[in-house]
Amino acid sequence: MDLGIKGRKAIVCASSKGLGRACAEHLAAAGVDLVLNARTKGPLEDCATEIRERYGVKVTAVAADVTTPEGQDDIFAACPGPDILVNNAAGPPAGDFRDWSREDWHMALDGNMLAPIEMIRRCFDGMISRKFGRIVNITSAAVKSPFRPLGLSNGARAGLTGFVAGIARDGVANNVTINNILPGLFATDRMTSLLDMISTRDGISEQEAIDMFAHSFPAGRLGDPDEFGVLCAFVCSARAGYITGQNLLIDGGDYPGTF
Repeated sequence: MDLGIKGRKAIVCASSKGLGRACAEHLAAAGVDLVLNARTKGPLEDCATEIRERYGVKVTAVAADVTTPEGQDDIFAACPGPDILVNNAAGPPAGDFRDWSREDWHMALDGNMLAPIEMIRRCFDGMISRKFGRIVNITSAAVKSPFRPLGLSNGARAGLTGFVAGIARDGVANNVTINNILPGLFATDRMTSLLDMISTRDGISEQEAIDMFAHSFPAGRLGDPDEFGVLCAFVCSARAGYITGQNLLIDGGDYPGTF
């Protein structure tokens, strides 16, 4: 399928690996020029080079902290008028809410709620004026089915979800959409850190922890980031202009609810 976005410009945050990189790969495959962002320069530059060589699109790497005004300035200096924005950030650490300080909560909110909102604020009206825009927030299946050890993430991402629900209808008449994609458990570094915590807590090996999760899923496996990237690229496409304000769950059937 021709996604109809060849030549468009996209900002993809936290895109040097994992789900962010998968999104960047599939947007590049559709002919989109990219501004990739992550904090660590080396892996980000490597990712940019690989995508540039593989797909022949323009790729600019911006190593910056997206939770800071300075980092956001650097990103938008590289792409002043993005057609597509993919908000993504590493989730806060797992743990027990009794151990979290006010600072822990502020860091979670900065990364998984406030920074995405600010990125949206900086580009939303420009997209409306150009009559095209696609904003995708990578949140979490925990928004629908909270996972107790991920309380920091549950709270911050739910806040972003509520904010998006309030503004997503404001742009659709001008072909600007905002949607959230909610990943379940995928084979990423985030999953590795969670498995490490569980294997330490329960006194089992990492493979045993993986097997425990996989056997409890209807799909019988962890998700492949490539599957996530395909969905993101479609939601960002010209074909998805009638989809906005949605929370699109991709979890291998793990969530059992009707809604």
